[in-house]
Amino acid sequence: MTSAAVQKQDKESTLTINTSRFGDIAIDRDKIITMTTPFPGFPDSSRFILRPHGPESPFFWLQSLDDPHLAFVVIPAATLLPDYRPKLGVATETELQLEGAAPDLLLILTIPPGQPEKMTANLLGPVALNPQKRLACQALLDPSLYELGWPVFTDK
Repeated sequence: MTSAAVQKQDKESTLTINTSRFGDIAIDRDKIITMTTPFPGFPDSSRFILRPHGPESPFFWLQSLDDPHLAFVVIPAATLLPDYRPKLGVATETELQLEGAAPDLLLILTIPPGQPEKMTANLLGPVALNPQKRLACQALLDPSLYELGWPVFTDK
């Protein structure tokens, strides 16, 4: 393959987006996550990327490619709560094309301004992700079993 062909292939495999938090970032097109159902309240955002917060941080940013101002702070559920394994409905499993595989679960975090110690995780609406197909959706679970604002930090 010629040098020009490699450069063209590299250009086609990456996409540069502008974000309000990170400025211009180059992303691999094969890393784009497609929401099968948009987040409630954000009907025009269906494409996201998962961006690490930092090299030693357990947190990630779920950054919209459709809205440069929209990004959720998330954490892998297994990092925060290793036993958190909610039962997803058959419709969600079908929508994500899981075919019997377990999805990765991400918890959306709420961080009050200036009070990171009061951070909460949304256990009621995890983001379920099929990492092989790069498909995701926010699963809505039973509110009698899961909390919307589970405290991340406790005195214990």
